[in-house]
Amino acid sequence: MIYEIRTYTLRVGSLNEVEKRFGHAYESRQKYSPLAGFFHTEVGPLNQIVHIWPYADQAERTRIRAEAAKDPNWPPKIQEFIVNQDVQIVHPFAFAPDWKPGKTGPIYELRQYHFQPGTLPAIQKAWEEALPGRIKLSPINLLGNVEYGPANSFIHLWSYPTLEQRTSVRDKSREAGTWPPKGGADHYLSQQNKIMLPSAFSPAQ
Repeated sequence: MIYEIRTYTLRVGSLNEVEKRFGHAYESRQKYSPLAGFFHTEVGPLNQIVHIWPYADQAERTRIRAEAAKDPNWPPKIQEFIVNQDVQIVHPFAFAPDWKPGKTGPIYELRQYHFQPGTLPAIQKAWEEALPGRIKLSPINLLGNVEYGPANSFIHLWSYPTLEQRTSVRDKSREAGTWPPKGGADHYLSQQNKIMLPSAFSPAQ
């Protein structure tokens, strides 16, 4: 399984219209393959939409995208509002839970960490040891390394019912000494995060 994360930066004031047009077009697109989630940023880089598409592998992605491109209703008519596009292909860590999009939000936090070259195995080991204790407090939706996109980086996507619960969970995990993964931060060069909310048509809510 791979996940394609597409991030579009939009013109200021265009978000509502973009989500409306995208949702209408998705009615046709979903017959080829489903979204995992469609979000807009609330905290962090503003005026962004983030849509995440699961595929079995690169070959399936290529085939489905070619089929969908022939549909008269796809892609959505939002080009006039797009300032920038970013695409990343993420390969989930072998020990990461499978993402089954559902009602685990509506607060979604997408974090991306850049690390020193050659340290991914050590990071994965630290996360594999710590993750079982952490997900007892709140679910992780997606965890994996970026294969196509910024080199030497990985992402993790978490969901919470409220921002207050996010704060509570993070405090409890630190107090218990089970989080963050021990030794993982030794290899990090930079970290970014964004808080996102799902659109009405997003499978992940």
